[in-house]
Amino acid sequence: METENLIPAQRYDLIQQHLVSQKIASCATLAKLLNVSESTIRRDLEWLESQGVLERTRGGAMLSQRIRAEEEYQQRALRYIEEKRLIGAKTASLIEPGDLVFINSGTTTEQVIRHIKDIPNVTVITNNTSALNEAIDQDFELVLLGGTYLPLSRAVIGMFSTDNLNQVYASKAIIGVDGISLKYGCTVPTQPEAEVVRLMIEHTQGPVIIVTDFSKWGSVSNHLVARIEQTHKLVTDDKFDLNARVALASRSIEVIIANIK
Repeated sequence: METENLIPAQRYDLIQQHLVSQKIASCATLAKLLNVSESTIRRDLEWLESQGVLERTRGGAMLSQRIRAEEEYQQRALRYIEEKRLIGAKTASLIEPGDLVFINSGTTTEQVIRHIKDIPNVTVITNNTSALNEAIDQDFELVLLGGTYLPLSRAVIGMFSTDNLNQVYASKAIIGVDGISLKYGCTVPTQPEAEVVRLMIEHTQGPVIIVTDFSKWGSVSNHLVARIEQTHKLVTDDKFDLNARVALASRSIEVIIANIK
């Protein structure tokens, strides 16, 4: 298609096509692609953001990827296995002697629990039922919250979980999410899970640590658990978008990359 003298609707369509392909793009790249000024691109991006199509970033935009439904746990566990293992090991190394740590449900947080070793006097409080398998022969104290069991998430939720959480404060929270973005924050699929996670964060006196692989950046699930400004660290893999790292650092979020040693 000739890009000269395109009407706005045509530009919007081409911008969306490019973002579907590339996930993220700078204003300069889009201006060159459409043969228009960067100021025109910025106005186009502002309009598309208002329609929920994308999220503007520093100097460009990224596609807003809406998560429609929660996947079965085992399906998620088989995706990005090595990245999750590395993230789990790196995050576990941030736990210090004497810590009481909240850890929520999820396949990445399961890896964190698996890698907690040789750290004295650590207590883990979690709604992640997979922790029961990972804590066998480990030397930390595991407290599994009560509540209603969700098979899809392998999590417990509900009044019993929140009643338990209301009676304790943690030194750290390690939170797995289904989506993370600058605009929409950290999100998960279901309201009961979100309620548990929000309470974990509210009852954490120290750092809130988000753990997620690169694929979750720009994704948006149904329920907010934390604005970006409510978090302190992000542990992720080396495929995590470079522009996103800069944007998060500008908001005082420490981005920790879990590499192979």
